[in-house]
Amino acid sequence: MPLCSDGSWREFAPAKLNLYLHITGRRADGYHELDSLIAFADIGDTLTLRPAEGPSLSLGGPFAAGLSSGPDNLALRALLALADAAGHKPDVAIHLEKRLPIASGIGGGSADAAAVLRGLAGLWGLASDDPRPMAVATALGADVPVCLAGRPAVVGGIGEVLKPAPALPAAPVVLVNPGLPLSTPAVFKARSGGFSAPVALLEPLDDVDALAAALALSRNMLTTPATTLVPEINTVVDSLAQQPGCLIARMSGSGATCFGLFADDAQAQAAAARLARAPWWTAVGRLTP
Repeated sequence: MPLCSDGSWREFAPAKLNLYLHITGRRADGYHELDSLIAFADIGDTLTLRPAEGPSLSLGGPFAAGLSSGPDNLALRALLALADAAGHKPDVAIHLEKRLPIASGIGGGSADAAAVLRGLAGLWGLASDDPRPMAVATALGADVPVCLAGRPAVVGGIGEVLKPAPALPAAPVVLVNPGLPLSTPAVFKARSGGFSAPVALLEPLDDVDALAAALALSRNMLTTPATTLVPEINTVVDSLAQQPGCLIARMSGSGATCFGLFADDAQAQAAAARLARAPWWTAVGRLTP
């Protein structure tokens, strides 16, 4: 249970993976419309929420140094926004153990904000069908709604349209980041070219071979602009693809983190060990169905 014996509430904030990402159009306000299959991995940050005399955010973990604990932090913004929407005092202290790289295309900040919303709903006894956490998530950012839902989904619109995904396997996955942050707005600004129709997913995708075969018919349309800004992404993808047992390697989101799906856990573990070199960040785990 997320509720701890000391009255605090603990939430896991998993890495979000765009298994594919197609851009289907651009709205009049400049935002791009997407079609993306989202999955989550059992790799991520941890947030602990406890009642306090006022709102606060403390940071720990290997990537804490790159974050601000001030009012611009998305986790703290989530606390203040849901308190306002739900009519609660924001008397909660948040501790974020930051294990995911920052600005890395795997939804770290969005996952943290979503975990805060889930934790607050638990602390404050909000009903599971209370619409206010999702309304706040939608206002906070394009990736926060799917991270709040916390399960595989096909995402449309600018991120606010969620449809159930086909059943996904608990596939072994290796994540690699070249140690370089990448701004999502900068990647979209660097993009040129047309749009794509949504992907027609075939079911079932209940084993890793079927999932890899389906993904081979799609792509991440942000890879080209991202690699113009961070060419090392190409090196990471190529290095993953060359590992024994890797069925498909691809960049996630707007980068620079890349992932490889593997045939089995042993090959994923071995690949992660071979790829672990400075300044690369490497993690191994499984997709969460």
